[in-house]
Amino acid sequence: MPQERNAEGRTFIRHPNNQQTHYIRDSFVDPWKPHETILIQHGFGRHAEFWYHWIPVLSRNYHVIRRDLRGHGYSSYPKEGVKYEYSVDTIIGEIVDTLDQLGVEKCHFLGESTGGMLGEIMAAKYPDRLLSLTICSTPTHLPPPALQLFAFNHGDWPTACRTLGARGWAEALSKIPGTIPITDASYLPWYLGQIGISSGEGLAQYAEFLSTLDARPYLEHIKARTLILAPSQSAATSVGEQKSIAGKIEGSKLEVIGGSGHEIYVTEAQKCQSAFLDFLTSLK
Repeated sequence: MPQERNAEGRTFIRHPNNQQTHYIRDSFVDPWKPHETILIQHGFGRHAEFWYHWIPVLSRNYHVIRRDLRGHGYSSYPKEGVKYEYSVDTIIGEIVDTLDQLGVEKCHFLGESTGGMLGEIMAAKYPDRLLSLTICSTPTHLPPPALQLFAFNHGDWPTACRTLGARGWAEALSKIPGTIPITDASYLPWYLGQIGISSGEGLAQYAEFLSTLDARPYLEHIKARTLILAPSQSAATSVGEQKSIAGKIEGSKLEVIGGSGHEIYVTEAQKCQSAFLDFLTSLK
């Protein structure tokens, strides 16, 4: 399957199921030396651009690929009448196909929030494709209270996304104290504008998939070297849950990152980056 580039210069993978995945590839490594690849996978509602501040730190010594999830950012989602199965095999298969088409045999998987759940499942199902696994603020599943919260008084979470639209849903989320990672008054308009790039329908379809996703059965099957970046004050996952994950992944390393909120990859970026790079260095 050929890789594609649109008029704005954005790069895409077209999968065998005809869906397109938008990705950004950054590399400022010495071109005559071999270098490993880091694959970054964002959490719900966000997309590849949210990781802009990690690129200068990582891309000097690693090839870095950021990809938009199905229905997020500039990636496509199945339109009405299009046959598509939102399943673990489909979603993980698209990640594997992305690596295949980009010629990446193995990667360091860095997944944030629910993106980390995909990393856990991929590590269990495709152990030969990962050099390591890092999860950041990653729950094992989304319990009923979380699903109810994300519904914002609509019938359910997907309905809220469809009714409010991507930006409207994010605005509702932003009114809950502690959900927006940065207090800078200029940040919120940018944050909402970026989430607004996604379609409400695209997010709704992915929310339906996440509502039943459960990574717990996969944890004990993970053999990859694993780093767990655990937020000390997240409303979505507790330190206790993070310790439980560490206890089920043999040989994993738990790093509790002090700071408020769930999105520590933003609010405590330097701490997270330092821990991640130290972890990668230890693998060598």
